[in-house]
Amino acid sequence: MSNFASCQPSNMTRDLFVRHFSDVYEHSPWVAEVAFDSGLTANDDKVEVLHQKMSQILLNADQRKQLDLINAHPDLAGKAAMDRTLTESSTSEQAGAGIDQCTTEEFEKFTRYNNLYKARFQFPFIMAVKGANRFQILDSFEARIDNDLVTEFSQAITQINKIALFRLRDM
Repeated sequence: MSNFASCQPSNMTRDLFVRHFSDVYEHSPWVAEVAFDSGLTANDDKVEVLHQKMSQILLNADQRKQLDLINAHPDLAGKAAMDRTLTESSTSEQAGAGIDQCTTEEFEKFTRYNNLYKARFQFPFIMAVKGANRFQILDSFEARIDNDLVTEFSQAITQINKIALFRLRDM
């Protein structure tokens, strides 16, 4: 297990903790708030331990809160990426997957898949893209588009927790 490089969560005030960890879960500072309010120990200074705590908070949240968090995520190669209004983390993650280098044809394919996916499930396609490339992401769209709602909702939560782990490891 690894300690955080830039902070020691167990020694932070609530305000500092929430500010520092507020976007680990996209535009959802409530996860950081609940994590802090549940009590932090020196053990939470380990990335994997804090991740497990925060993951459980999301898994234990009611479905409405989970859906709100899912909907807080931007489309991959979507309007927010083109308008440069993504969070710093999302921008970095999408660029790392080469999404910012899409050809016109690939961008159109992302747009088509995003629209199909949202029409089918009423929330955006979520994938932890760190370590993947745009071709793998498009393949994942194709593989998941025919899943049922329960499977995709669960997949979205799983992927969000993976994204959170990547973000925590970068801190």
